[in-house]
Amino acid sequence: MKNYYILCIALMILACNTSEEQKIKTPEVKTKVEQVKIPTIDLEQANRLAQLPIHCIQTEYPNKLNQIIGSDTDLQSPQQLHPAFYGCFDWHSAVHGHWSLVRLLKQYPNLQNAEDAKRMLRENMSKANIEAEVTYFFGQYNKSYERTYGWAWLLKLAEELHTWDAPIARELEVNLQPLTDLIVEMYLEFLPKLNYPIRVGEHTNTAFGLSFAYDYAKTVGHEQLQSLIEQRAKDFYATDANCPLTWEPGGFDFLSPCFEEAALMKRVMPKEDFKIWLNDFLPQLIDESFSLEPGKVNDRTDGKLVHLDGVNFSRAWSLYEIARDLPEYNHLKTIANQHINYSLPNIVGDSYEGGHWLGSFAIYALNAVERD
Repeated sequence: MKNYYILCIALMILACNTSEEQKIKTPEVKTKVEQVKIPTIDLEQANRLAQLPIHCIQTEYPNKLNQIIGSDTDLQSPQQLHPAFYGCFDWHSAVHGHWSLVRLLKQYPNLQNAEDAKRMLRENMSKANIEAEVTYFFGQYNKSYERTYGWAWLLKLAEELHTWDAPIARELEVNLQPLTDLIVEMYLEFLPKLNYPIRVGEHTNTAFGLSFAYDYAKTVGHEQLQSLIEQRAKDFYATDANCPLTWEPGGFDFLSPCFEEAALMKRVMPKEDFKIWLNDFLPQLIDESFSLEPGKVNDRTDGKLVHLDGVNFSRAWSLYEIARDLPEYNHLKTIANQHINYSLPNIVGDSYEGGHWLGSFAIYALNAVERD
C-alpha cells in the first residue's frame, strides 16, 4: 500500500512538471497592431499643395457670392465686390487660400513658386483692397456676411502673418489690420447675443469659429476676445455629455460637430478638468480599441459630396488637439493619420470643386501632425 501511495505522488509530480513545461512552451499570442503611415509635409509636398491656392486666389470664376442683393449697385463682379478675396470660388475659400500660401512660405522659404506667391499676396492684399473689403461689411445687408466661418479663417490668416518673421509679413499684416480689427469687433458684439451654439458639420459650426478666433486671441494677446471665448465655450458646452458620434458624418459634412467641440474645450479648460469633461462627452475615446472609419467620397466632382474629404482632415486636426499632452489618448493619432492618408492623395490634380479649398484643410491637418 505504501508503494502505491509513493507511485501516485510520483505520477502527480510528473503531471505537474509536464503541465508547466507545456505552459512554458506554448507560444504567446500577441494582438496585431496595425501600422499606419504617419503623414508628413516636406518641401516636395509643400510645392504640390501650393499649386492649389496659386491656381485659385486670382481665379475669379466660377464664383459663389453668397450675398443679399439690396439694389442694382450690388450687382457687380466678384473682384469689384471683393478685390482682395475674390478667387477660389467664394470669399472664405479665398481667405484660407491666402492663409495656405502664407503658411507654406513661412515653413518653406525655398518654395518652388515663392516669388509668384508673394507677388499674388501683395497684389490681392494691398492697402486699398483691404479697405474695400472693410467697406463691404458696412453695407446694409452685410453685417453677418461670412459669420463665423469666414471670420475664423480671416483671424487664422492674421495669426499666421503675425508669427511670420519676414518683411512681407509685416507689410501684409499692416494692410490686413483694419479688416482684422473689424472681425474682432464683430466677434465681441455677436458672441454675447448668441444664446445657443450651432452644432452642424458645415460653415456655421460655432465650436470651429471659436477655436480659430481663440488661437488668434492667444497668439496676439487680445485678452478681451480670449476671455469672452473661454466664457462662451463653457456656457455652450460645459454640461454636454454623450455626443452622438455615431450620427457622424452627415452626407455634406466637412467638420465633425463632436470633435470640433472637444478640440475647443481642450483649448479653454485646464487639463485635468478637460479629462473629466471628455470622459462624459466622448467616453469611448479612452478605449485603445476605439476605431473610426474615414468619411467616404464617391464623386469628387460633386461640390457637396467632396466635403467628406474635408471632414477627414478636420477630424484629424481635432483628434491631434484632443490627444496633445494626454498620453492615454495617443491612440487617437493613429485614427487621425488614417483619415489624412485616405484623402491626401486625392486633392491635387482633381476637380476644382475640391481643389479650391481642400488644400488649406490638408495643410492645417499636416501641421497638426508636425506640431506633435
